[in-house]
Parts: sequence; structure tokens; C-alpha cells
Amino acid sequence: MVALGVIGCGRIGRVHADSITVHPRADLVKVFDPIEAAAKEVGEKFGTEWVTDADQILLDPAIDGVVVGSPTPTHVDFLTRAVRAGKAVLCEKPIDLDLAKVDECRSVIGDLADRVMVGFNRRFDPTFADIHAQVGAGRIGALEQLIIISRDPAPPPAAYVRTSGGLLRDMTIHDFDMARFFLGDVVEVTAAGSNLVSPEIAEAGDIDGAVVVLRNSAGVLCTITNSRRCSFGYDQRIEAFGELGMLTAANQLPTSTRFSGADATEVAAPYLNFFLDRYTPAYRAEMDHFVTGIENGTPFSPGFDDGRAALALADAGVESLRTGATVRVAGA
Repeated sequence: MVALGVIGCGRIGRVHADSITVHPRADLVKVFDPIEAAAKEVGEKFGTEWVTDADQILLDPAIDGVVVGSPTPTHVDFLTRAVRAGKAVLCEKPIDLDLAKVDECRSVIGDLADRVMVGFNRRFDPTFADIHAQVGAGRIGALEQLIIISRDPAPPPAAYVRTSGGLLRDMTIHDFDMARFFLGDVVEVTAAGSNLVSPEIAEAGDIDGAVVVLRNSAGVLCTITNSRRCSFGYDQRIEAFGELGMLTAANQLPTSTRFSGADATEVAAPYLNFFLDRYTPAYRAEMDHFVTGIENGTPFSPGFDDGRAALALADAGVESLRTGATVRVAGA
């Protein structure tokens, strides 16, 4: 069994704790949170030891890997300490909001970056992964265009927005990684934003909608459409278009039940309305990749450099929003 510890007992830490608990080859040994009530609640929920001192996980020789699901400003510190202690690390995105700090971390950990996986769970969504595999197998010939649509059911609180790094670094960063998953290196970023959803988000200095156009070195285009609000649920779609055809991923429903009558045929249930409903299988598959990588000693994908590249694209998008110009990107 692969022994794992979780750093951070907030919402995403609980998601990972659950994925570890149900994994047949993993053991959730300890969970940490500096807030005793949070650590205790999660520890008791998953039947494992809980601690309020991170070193009890980071320095425990019996623990093989650490999941870092703490607040973003703490990621680099916990990641660095964990890999230096010989642990594999699954770090939630983003590694940090400051690209210079990410680069400094990369320099400090050196070759140990191979032991870091970054939590872009959507690569492991069964439908998205299947489309990626079919594109790679040549099902649609050469890829020419990619469309990514990602809209949340409702906007987050303004207090969250103020510390999130903004829509492009907080929300679109998943889509930047997905674009790279299909396109490889991206060389151009053009972004436009809007404030049509939430006055509170505008007052916090952020946008609540965006359209981003990416281009790779071969000229393949990708458009990303984001919104902080979607009245019909969690809108998560992909379309890959090529010379021989097109592959699409539609929104998911809780059941396949449909009503048919004399006047209409309609879907009986709304789309899934919460990220956990939509992406639980992806989180489970992501954890399996992490566990397998620890067992085999193989590099993880997405890795540290993928996390760095997605943040670089987000920064380029922010620059494009500011200037209204297309931004060239090196090595992202």
C-alpha cells in the first residue's frame, strides 16, 4: 500500500482524502490542518490520524507521498519541504500566483521536480481523455481547431475573488492546461474580458467573463470561453475539429432519462451543477496516476513544468487584457 498524507483540510483536501480512501492500493495515513477543528473533522470523517503540525506528515519516513491542498500562498513551502524529505507530491493548482516564485522553486528543487504532480484533474476526465486519445490516434486527422467552454453555475464570493489571482489565474488556468494537453506548446495569447455578471466581482477588480484565443507553433487555434455564471448548470464542453472530422464532449446529466410526448421531447433533469458531481471520476483517476507513479518511480503528468506553463499563459492573458494586444509566449 502507498502511504499518503494530506496537507490542508478544506474543500479540495477533503476531495483528495476521499479519493485516497477509496483507492485499493493507497492508505490515508494522516491529514494536517493548522485549524484543529478542521483537521479533527476530516481525520474522523475518513478514519485516520489528524495533526496540526505539518512536520508530522512531511518528516514521517513511513509516508510515501503528500497531497498539498492548502491555500495557494503555502503551496511552494509545503511542496519544497516535502520533496526534500523524499516524498512524491501532488500539488493543487496553481503552484503559486507569482511566476517568479514558481521559477525560484523550480531552481531550488532541481531534479526533484520529477516527483511533483500538479492537480489539473480535467486531463483525467474519462471523456476528455478519450477525445485526447482519439486525436492522438489520428481519428480526425490533423487537429486544426480546439474549442473549450467552461462556465460555472454561480459566481464565487467577492472575498474569494480578491485573493484568487483573478479569473484567468484561478478558473481559466484549468483550460490553459487543457489547451496545452491538446496543442502542446502555445506561442500566442489574445484575451478579452467582460463584467456582465457580478458588480461585486467588478468592484474587486476582476472580470467575470472571458474569451481567449491561443495559437501553437504549428498554427492550430484554440478558443476558450469562460463565465462565472451559467443558468443551466456546470457548462463543461470540448470540441476538437480536424481535417477528417470532429470530436465533441457534451455536458453531463445525472441520468439518461428523457421525456417524449406529442408536443416535445426533452431532457428531464438539468445538467450537473457542481464540480464534484461532474469531476469525481477525474479526481479518482488523477489519484490513481499519482499512486501508480509512486509505485513505479515514474515522472508524473501533468508535472511541475506543466503547472508553470499554465501560469505563464494566464499571465500572458492578463497582459493581453491590459494592453488589448496579442502576447507572444516563449516555451509555454
